[in-house]
Parts: sequence; structure tokens; C-alpha cells
Amino acid sequence: MKLILTAEVPNLGTPGDIVEVKPGYGRNYLVPRGLAILWTKGGEKQIDTIKRAQEVRHVRDLGHAQEIRAILEGLTVSVTATAGDSGQLFGRVTEKEIAQAIKKAGGPDVDRRRIVVSAPVKSVGRHEATVSLHPEVDATVAFEVLSA
Repeated sequence: MKLILTAEVPNLGTPGDIVEVKPGYGRNYLVPRGLAILWTKGGEKQIDTIKRAQEVRHVRDLGHAQEIRAILEGLTVSVTATAGDSGQLFGRVTEKEIAQAIKKAGGPDVDRRRIVVSAPVKSVGRHEATVSLHPEVDATVAFEVLSA
């Protein structure tokens, strides 16, 4: 089965790549999750737009990744969430909310899939997340969870 990747898939490819996979993997995993679209001649025209969108978010090289790390580690990031009187959150802070807070604080647009939180954030206070920018560069982002 021929597919065009729309997102990075480990051990398979990057956005815009045309890949050949087994039909079950493509039909049951990649396409339903939005990681790929079926290959067609019309779909091949979308490859340029997929690659352009990826280049905007892509870290160019090791030096660029280190510049972004310096920016991220210098940010003051805060996330608001609904919490009870004891400081426990109703739910948890997700990677998507952290990515939005980074952008709101004046940082670069970070893909939520590159953010790793060691333990679920379920309380008000100061927490840390790791952002994987490059195979050799990780940035540690400190963020404050505030009660709404």
C-alpha cells in the first residue's frame, strides 16, 4: 500500500515522504490517526505543501537547535488550569497546553509530540518538561501551573 506521510513516523519517514507499507498497518493505524494519506496523483501535489509546512517547524541544524534551546530555557511559561482548594487539578496539564503556553509566552512554535513530561502534571506549582529539538539537543522548559 502506497502512502504519503503527513507527520513524522519513527522508523518510517518524515512528512512528505512516499512510503510502501503493509495494507493493515496503513489502513488500521497510519490513515485513521492522520499520520498518512493514500497516495494518488492528486495527492502527490500536496507533498510540496506538506514539506513547506514541515520546514517552518523544522530545526535546521545543531546550531539552530542550540539557539532555540537558549530561547526556551529563558522563557517564563505559565499554564492556567482549574484546581480545587487543595491545589489538585481537575484533570491534568497536557503537552498540547504546554506547547500553546510556550507560544503564548513568546517562544517558538513547538510540536506537542516533541514535549516529554516525566510525570503527569496534576497539581498547582512549578514543573518541568523536556523538549526534543534535535537528536543531540534537548531543552528543559520550566513552567508554572496556576489555578484558574
